[in-house]
Amino acid sequence: MSLHARAREAHRRARDRLLEEQRGDGSWEGEMVWNTMILSQYVIVSRIVGRPPDEDDRRAMIRHYAVTVTPEGGWGLHPASGPSVYCTALAYVALRLLGTEPGEPLCARASAWTREQPGGIAAIATWGRFWLALLGLYDYRAINPVPPETFLLPTWAPVHPDRLYCHTRSIYQAMAFLYGSRFTADLGPLGGRLRRELFGSDTVPRGAKASGPDIHVPPGALLRGLFALTERYERHPAARLRRRALDRCLRRVEHEQRVTDDLALSPVNGLLNVLVLHARYPGEPAAAKALDAQSYWRWSDDREGIRFAGARSHTWDTAFAVEALLADPGARDGNAAAALRGAAAFLRRSQITEEIPDRAITGRSSALGGWCFSEGGHRWPVGDCTAEALVALLHARPHLPPAERITDDAVRRAVVFLLERQNRDGGFGSYEARRGSRRLEAINPAEMFTRCVVEDSYVECTASALLALAALPPDDPALPRGTLARARTRAVAFLMRSQLPDGDWPASWGINRIYGTWFAVRGLRAAGLPRTHPALRRAAHWLRAVQRPDGGWGEHHRGCVENRYAEGHESRPVSTAWALLALRDIAEDDDAVLRGIRWLCDHQAPDGTWTPARVNGVFFGTAMLDYRLYVRYFPLWALGRRPVAPGAGPAASSVPGS
Repeated sequence: MSLHARAREAHRRARDRLLEEQRGDGSWEGEMVWNTMILSQYVIVSRIVGRPPDEDDRRAMIRHYAVTVTPEGGWGLHPASGPSVYCTALAYVALRLLGTEPGEPLCARASAWTREQPGGIAAIATWGRFWLALLGLYDYRAINPVPPETFLLPTWAPVHPDRLYCHTRSIYQAMAFLYGSRFTADLGPLGGRLRRELFGSDTVPRGAKASGPDIHVPPGALLRGLFALTERYERHPAARLRRRALDRCLRRVEHEQRVTDDLALSPVNGLLNVLVLHARYPGEPAAAKALDAQSYWRWSDDREGIRFAGARSHTWDTAFAVEALLADPGARDGNAAAALRGAAAFLRRSQITEEIPDRAITGRSSALGGWCFSEGGHRWPVGDCTAEALVALLHARPHLPPAERITDDAVRRAVVFLLERQNRDGGFGSYEARRGSRRLEAINPAEMFTRCVVEDSYVECTASALLALAALPPDDPALPRGTLARARTRAVAFLMRSQLPDGDWPASWGINRIYGTWFAVRGLRAAGLPRTHPALRRAAHWLRAVQRPDGGWGEHHRGCVENRYAEGHESRPVSTAWALLALRDIAEDDDAVLRGIRWLCDHQAPDGTWTPARVNGVFFGTAMLDYRLYVRYFPLWALGRRPVAPGAGPAASSVPGS
């Protein structure tokens, strides 16, 4: 069978499989897998507020720990990592709260592994100390301070929390309330037993230095100095000032709960918010209602049990699935056409059409016109999600009945939302434009994550925005043409400056240089750069240089941590798809492309799927993710991708969509 015929058949099987996975509301969504941290925190919070899981849920939660435990007996920071003291300690506590006994294999092996680590659990990262302190298992005085008084600073102050990244400030406003009030739950006799099991004595640890592989960003001299000052203040905090600060944090938490329908930005801060409400209003229904809402982030099945994702990805997955289906003109009939109509209807419904009330309380940017990563329920829209949803709807427009197309008003609102996310350097942020100086990264308190203190300009967000701006209808007189032209020029300049000397681009949300390069190429081509432009030729040369001997591409996640390209141990379908999409966007249907297509054909299963890698996404530099639907639509997209221009390469007629 010719490569052309094999590719057509592989494309058909992949398309049919993707269509089978569309949901009844028109969306696609795959689980975004991180680690067991959120499940552990959910178990802890459920116990604290007096709403432990029922027997079926308890068993399903234990099952998830059983299927995710590493060979060493612990739990990792991400699906491809070895065990982490942080995740393992929280998992141990959660398993004990779920009724698992210390001598049972899951707990016994975890305990043995943590005892072998330098410093043991006493050397756990600050976030772990905080969660243990909530249960009376760690001394608050051994935690890096989280003074609520910082939320009383004037908003113009360079270090006001509203200048921080939205996830960071949302987490710390809840942590600050709990830390400032020294909230501690009473576990009864179990508390003493847990202290002995974790630390070998009834004494609550104090003063151990955080250490081990979990610590990627240890506090620098400036941050250590700030901690020393705040520790002195914490010995005798001003009572009236502390009350005002706690009230301010509480008001912010309550606003977040109100405008997100109790979902919060993510379950990471959502579960902390539950504890804030429980601490402030014990016995009242607010905390129980907030805890019930956290089931939104829950996934469950017989094989892997109950777990919690850090985000829901309806809009993100649906927009890319639409683009993958649209890539091949021959796949837009019948079932695919019906799927496109359903997806377009879902995306139209998911746009934010009402503004966030009282935004100043929590420093929220405008949400009107944006799309969330999810279906929009928590009302935290994102720049690149908005851009990709808009691109999908605009590209689908010619294939939809007039009544089912995105309206001009919706397009205009999305454009306003996008332009508000452009930074001074021409790049685009994610949730917001950058508010704080990059120098604030010097006071990163998270220890386990990098680049998490302030918003930034991202290659991927900028490229997505460029693609959306290029897709806008040329005949809408209400669009600000001059403003849009300047925004495009500045965005292109940002991407050109961001290209690395060897021709690739860094990424912040995917692994890693291949992902960033595909986005940058995609955005620059949409902005009008010819395929012969030196920047694009360098990108093509780099992609060919990192192609593996078997014809595929594969990149290791350690490159995200080490800030470089790191070749993987094997070719991977998603990395291969990204590389092919980039090369074909430069109209390079050459031997490298044909070899990549052949690799996808060779490695597809009869049911239209590919074996996924363990991780393919990332956030905050070290937090690796498995986006489970990536392996469905990116290879499909690559197989169906049409060359940018007719006759764009010597083999332009030998692949699908040509």
